[in-house]
Amino acid sequence: MKYFLFLCLSIGIIHKGFSQAGDTTQYHLKYRVTGILNKTNDTRSQVLTNALGLSLVRKKIELNSNNVWVYGRQNKQLTNNDFTSTLNLDFLKELQRLYYWGLANFASSYSLKINSQLQAGAGIGYNVLNKPGISLVISDGILYETSEMQPQPATTEKYNTFRNSFRIKHKLALSQRLSLDGAHFWQPSLSRFDDYLIQSSSTLSYQLRKWLSLTAAVTYNKVSRTQRENLLISFGLAAETIF
Repeated sequence: MKYFLFLCLSIGIIHKGFSQAGDTTQYHLKYRVTGILNKTNDTRSQVLTNALGLSLVRKKIELNSNNVWVYGRQNKQLTNNDFTSTLNLDFLKELQRLYYWGLANFASSYSLKINSQLQAGAGIGYNVLNKPGISLVISDGILYETSEMQPQPATTEKYNTFRNSFRIKHKLALSQRLSLDGAHFWQPSLSRFDDYLIQSSSTLSYQLRKWLSLTAAVTYNKVSRTQRENLLISFGLAAETIF
């Protein structure tokens, strides 16, 4: 329930702020559902990923809300119950190569043994390439993180740290209908280099209609503090609209 309320609050803040800014706001809503099912005589496993994104774009500002829920079971045992909600702001990204960003992120992950994780921070980004068929963006900044993790079944660990957040984001149009995009993060702690987070996601999309695409997604996450990682390869559909 708290995840749903966080999602609604994020979208509500975005909508209210941009509605007051004028009539030139462009909205981009996207929903993606992917999954995989494996069933044999003695094994049954499934993983389902739901992702909802809302972007609001004006001349100088772009505000994005991205929310992902991954749920999985194997032989009736829970393997994934992972939720991430991100709200980020880009300033001057479409007007110049060097731009500024701010971010707030909440995560909870059964598979990575994260009970709760809240990050907030800011930094700069650079548009290496920004053309109709290809884009490449790199960014870097500082995040403050407060977390509660469970590295062992009977052990709960609460801590705060500052992290450097380095990101590579890319999008490539392979043909008129086929595209590949991805985002990859490296987030080491500033106090302990052996405390780091890795996040990587890539999506291959084939456009069936203007609003509907077939997708194949690869997602990898690693948390050094809990010594946990996950790799998800899934297939599904994505629907989007611009208004």
